[in-house]
Amino acid sequence: MRFRPTIVVPAAGPGRRFGGPLNKLEQPFDGSTVLGATLRHAIASQLPVVVVTTAALAPLAGELLAKRDIVVLDGAEAARGMGASIAAGVSERSGASGWLVLPGDMPLVQPATLLAVAGALGQHAVAYAQHRGRAGHPVAFAAELYSELIQLNGDDSPRRLMLRYPAHGMEVVDGGVLLGVDTPTDLETMRKASEQPAG
Repeated sequence: MRFRPTIVVPAAGPGRRFGGPLNKLEQPFDGSTVLGATLRHAIASQLPVVVVTTAALAPLAGELLAKRDIVVLDGAEAARGMGASIAAGVSERSGASGWLVLPGDMPLVQPATLLAVAGALGQHAVAYAQHRGRAGHPVAFAAELYSELIQLNGDDSPRRLMLRYPAHGMEVVDGGVLLGVDTPTDLETMRKASEQPAG
């Protein structure tokens, strides 16, 4: 592939909507955990991967990634939302040809989907996966947006950035691009979906 953007996996959010003593990213999923399954698919794409997480979750990420590929945020930084996590990941891989943002709670997104969206950066500054016309993740940003990406802050700032640039929707058969874990019900739905054939 001509463009080999880095996959940035934000995994520092508190997941308050999920509830319970165990972070949603630590929940068992497909023989691993939610975060583990997400990272496993990211690694299988053979694109570079960096995860942005907290000290509590860093050992979980460390089961699959080298220490150099794990960015640990303190509590105050993590509380600043997904935008801050994306900024930290992009800063850590400043020399990349672009960045794919794949939230850590999206374990059904397939490696082929990541590669399809990565390929779209050859023609577009912003690209994202869509399934049956509905926008999902990953969202990809080209290298020329670096200076804006490292200033992201808050949960809605990535969306605002997408609105400022023409964004290309890459249609995929992968319904996992629409499915993230916010609640226990989401998790059960995704566990059932993971047992079905892809697509």
